[in-house]
Amino acid sequence: ARLPDLSMFERNAYDLIALLDVLEHVPDDLASLRAIHMRLKPGGALLLTVPANKWMWSAHDAAHHHFRRYTRKQLKELFLRSGLEVQLLSYFNTLLFPPIALARVVGKITGKDDGDDTLPPAPLNAALEAVFAQEARLIGRVPLPPGLTLWAVASSGT
Repeated sequence: ARLPDLSMFERNAYDLIALLDVLEHVPDDLASLRAIHMRLKPGGALLLTVPANKWMWSAHDAAHHHFRRYTRKQLKELFLRSGLEVQLLSYFNTLLFPPIALARVVGKITGKDDGDDTLPPAPLNAALEAVFAQEARLIGRVPLPPGLTLWAVASSGT
């Protein structure tokens, strides 16, 4: 469906809707969350991920057709305005945050900010994948410090 138009989907019909790295691509995020809220059953939940840290905006975001990056405060307010109740709101992709943040800052300072998406060499890519996999054991168990991504669980209420 093309958010926020979800008219083809039944209202109050879904226990869980997952919106994974989608909301940042939608011009009207508030209307989209309101439309999703109307499709959730009472007590239903939305699982959502979005890119974090507005200051990290770069050519990468533009190349991927993002409209925005989110702060925790902004995302929480958006949920509240849409009628969804925040159950969990945290960061992930925390372990890779420092090197990627540094690369973004250096790119801005040097003027070499590009949207290149080529994979790194296989050994480096494997190392990055291993670091990311280690963090998977922590998500939802302990609050993580700032990371590249925000994740949330919000409910429709009862």
